[in-house]
Amino acid sequence: MDQIINVAIAVDSPFAVDVAAVKAEVRSSVMLKLPRFCSLMVRDSCGREYWRRTEVDVDRHVIVRHHPLSDDPLVSDEDAVNDFIADLAVSSPLPADKPLWEIHILVAHATAVFRLHHALGDGISLMSMLLSCCRKADDPSQLPTIGAAAAAPPRGWSAWALVKLVWYTLVYALEFTVRALWLRDRTTAVSGGAGVELWPRKLATARFRLDDMKIVKRAVNESTINDVLFGIISCGLSRYLDIKSPKALPPEGLRMTGVAMVNLRAQPGLQDISKLMSSSNSSTSWGNKFGMIILPVYYHKGDSNPIEFVKRAKSMIDKKKLSLEALFSYKVGHLVTSFLGAKFAAILSYRILSNTSFTISNIIGPREKITIVGHTVKHIRVTSSSLPHAITMHMVSYGGVAEMQILTAKEIIPDPKILAKCFEDALLEMKEVALGSNIIS
Repeated sequence: MDQIINVAIAVDSPFAVDVAAVKAEVRSSVMLKLPRFCSLMVRDSCGREYWRRTEVDVDRHVIVRHHPLSDDPLVSDEDAVNDFIADLAVSSPLPADKPLWEIHILVAHATAVFRLHHALGDGISLMSMLLSCCRKADDPSQLPTIGAAAAAPPRGWSAWALVKLVWYTLVYALEFTVRALWLRDRTTAVSGGAGVELWPRKLATARFRLDDMKIVKRAVNESTINDVLFGIISCGLSRYLDIKSPKALPPEGLRMTGVAMVNLRAQPGLQDISKLMSSSNSSTSWGNKFGMIILPVYYHKGDSNPIEFVKRAKSMIDKKKLSLEALFSYKVGHLVTSFLGAKFAAILSYRILSNTSFTISNIIGPREKITIVGHTVKHIRVTSSSLPHAITMHMVSYGGVAEMQILTAKEIIPDPKILAKCFEDALLEMKEVALGSNIIS
């Protein structure tokens, strides 16, 4: 599906005098020790793709733009960079005559945009690799601390637990199958569909304080940050539909189905780059090691208690955790690719995306401030090239703040800043209820 990951890293001062230093860092980085970053993707006479090693000319991969992206002085750096990435998401594939990565240095906006083809690795691999090029701001001799997610508690393998594992896996595998064949979400003001990936895009950023998310998390017993995130998405989408369709509100409980990517490595969160580069263990090695799960959210008008969105999200996600849905989707994709070819596997993935409403991913970034090429990093934002969805959302946490990039189809959702505000307000409402209910220990 020719997916490209765009990572925007903004720093505290312009790159103007440091372009040479950036190129030197790239030449000495672990990036060029990874075979895929030094290889062309080529096709044989039968259309099969494979990697072919080549010499890397760093000057061709590092693209410097000195002038502002917009001529309007009232356009902020954030809006200018978001508009630039939104255009890249639709209209700019990576050239096939060089390895599939680029670094765009936007000098006037003190931002570097890394463009990396998804075939090079998944989000966990690529973020772990990028952070290996960074250092702690308070100790430049040290690599950033890897912000690993909390490991899931070990399963209790009782007979009942095994029954639930088999049951939920069968149910979700069946749902996964019918989604690929014919089952589709009901059309709403945020629905996409086949062909929407070619439509122009807009990009906005929603910001969440991790401390606020943790307050809400403590208000719902045994919940996680991901439960809170999905509660925010459910609540925010409901609020947005109230705004956009006040005279034709969806029915109460309308389902909007999301697709989420799940890391299948034994260690949750970011990885030790040395283990990723080792080929001795396929479960931890470099590449795309993720499964796809289907996560529904539901429309509720004017819910008096926004915490209920988190409780519903937790109930649904807890059932997903009892299944092997992510592993099932990964194995199915692998088998289809092996026996029927990559094109058929892409068609399968495309149909699932066309029949659902949005994509969501979440990566835990460094907790402390970090530097890159001697500059303190202000934020790290991630998005991908367009999908058949009208909404794709990618969240990365860094330094106590989680920022979610919301990429939308302009003709369907022309105002992603309003959607971002709905998400931000949802969290603040949840926080107020959590603090006012006296249920936090």
